Amino acid sequence: MKFNPDADLDTSGVEDTRGSGGGGGGLLPGGTIPIGGGIGGIILLVVILLLNGGLPGGSGSSEEPTVRNTAAGNLDSCKKGTDLQNNPDCRFVFYQNSIEGFWAAELPRRGKKYTRAPMRVFDGSVSTACGPATSAVGPFYCPGDKRVYLDLGFFQTLQTELGAKGGNFAEAYVVAHEYGHHIQNLYGILGRIKTRNGPTSDAVRSELQADCLAGIWTNHATTVPDKDGDTFISGLTEDDIARGLDAAASVGDDRIQEKTQGQVNPESFSHGTAEQRMKWFKTGMDSGDMTACDTWAASSL
Repeated sequence: MKFNPDADLDTSGVEDTRGSGGGGGGLLPGGTIPIGGGIGGIILLVVILLLNGGLPGGSGSSEEPTVRNTAAGNLDSCKKGTDLQNNPDCRFVFYQNSIEGFWAAELPRRGKKYTRAPMRVFDGSVSTACGPATSAVGPFYCPGDKRVYLDLGFFQTLQTELGAKGGNFAEAYVVAHEYGHHIQNLYGILGRIKTRNGPTSDAVRSELQADCLAGIWTNHATTVPDKDGDTFISGLTEDDIARGLDAAASVGDDRIQEKTQGQVNPESFSHGTAEQRMKWFKTGMDSGDMTACDTWAASSL
């Protein structure tokens, strides 16, 4: 994955709260109805929350954590593409700028207003409009405050615990998936989620559609410009794409259940199988067109 050193990075949509304390507690299985969860929740397979497939989407603390303005590694310091040399975490600003930049242009082209969704980077725990969350939940999107939440430590877990190959594009896929949920939220699609478990449940259809939307961004990733017309990402290789597909497969319900439980129970699926996740990510990537992402059609799965 080639990052353009000439790119101007915009940190206004990235909130780095690492080291601020964020908020205590965790999302509890007895809380409000899960909605809009993404890859988030996959680490908690031994907890019933995972089997419900995501995050509560209702009440919860909306307290704003203090955004860190100092300390090494602060994403606020990522202003130019060359800053990546001194702060490798700047790659997440590249991902965010490219993904949101694509959707901010694509939706108006289709007659839909785009509303920004900040990406909040945290460690340990964080307060959200969907309730308090810990790092164990993994990356997630909260429709209550329209934010993507990300603990960067998740990507090590993706490799060590879930067997993914990892790499920059695997990370970008995860972020793009969560922004896919934001697009669903803007179109009112998250409100369709009524059934939350099972191989053809609404939750599975929602997750696969978010994978497809991540694929759409991938199709256009090397064309998204900064304010001066320079692209953020100047190249993707076959290895990058393979790592993205590998990451999608690694978070399939069947793969995770086999690793953690030694058996697969389709009736508890909430995100889709490894094969389905790769299929829909590739569908979006090959087409580059939102109309290809109708996972809600009866026969689509």
